[in-house]
Amino acid sequence: MLSGKLPFLPTRSKLAEAIRYTLNRWDDLKRFIDDGRIDLDTNPVERAIRPVALGRKNALFAGSEGGADRWAIAASLIETAKLNGIEPFQWLRDTLETMVAGFPASRLGELLPVR
Repeated sequence: MLSGKLPFLPTRSKLAEAIRYTLNRWDDLKRFIDDGRIDLDTNPVERAIRPVALGRKNALFAGSEGGADRWAIAASLIETAKLNGIEPFQWLRDTLETMVAGFPASRLGELLPVR
């Protein structure tokens, strides 16, 4: 184990620092081993929010702060659908049709684009 190596290393060596750093964060680091769905980096998140960041200029033309808020919600739902392997515009059309048909407002969470 890593902690067994520390007594044999100079206290201020780079390797000892790295081992202490790792041991101090061990519970957080082992999550990557325990759950293979967790990415080691933020690249998937960065790719997912890139269209939102590129489209941020569109919010400038939303007309009001409320319009910008609604645009941000719509963009978030579309990107969430993509991340969950759901075709966003098909989901949006189906969801709007369901809502117009009288789906109860108290159950709208059931229509979110998650699997």
